[in-house]
Amino acid sequence: MGDNEHEAKMARPRMASGALFFDEQGRVMMLEPTYKDYREIPGGYVETGESPRQACIREVREELGIEPEIGRLLAVDWAPSPAEGDKVLYIFDGGILTEELREQIQLQASEIKAYGFHSTADVADLTIPRLARRIQAAAVSRSQGRTTYLEHGSDAGPGTG
Repeated sequence: MGDNEHEAKMARPRMASGALFFDEQGRVMMLEPTYKDYREIPGGYVETGESPRQACIREVREELGIEPEIGRLLAVDWAPSPAEGDKVLYIFDGGILTEELREQIQLQASEIKAYGFHSTADVADLTIPRLARRIQAAAVSRSQGRTTYLEHGSDAGPGTG
């Protein structure tokens, strides 16, 4: 196989990165974007030269106006989309957002209408199925102290179930 042929077959996925934040009751933070009809978690696309963790920190700062400690990786999800092609999504543990930090939140008004904390059981009613599965799997990973590999939001791969 020639170099050009190999280059053509190499995946160049879009990468995105997000954080799961919780309140003291263990509910997960969901944002209400101005440009989507479903809830999201804080996060966004990884920019050139940026690591997934750096992207997560930047997006949280841009969307929420705060810089909480971003913890360990909870899940990686291979989730190609018909519109956007190959995608790899990283979810990091944002931990518990204390009342003090919540009081400092300044939403990026052009993109975020509101935020709220919801039980992981309610997430499926608030967002698209693949994202709901991703959030629920990442929350389980957090409670079990592990990292999960997902495909389309579902646990995949040997030894991960």
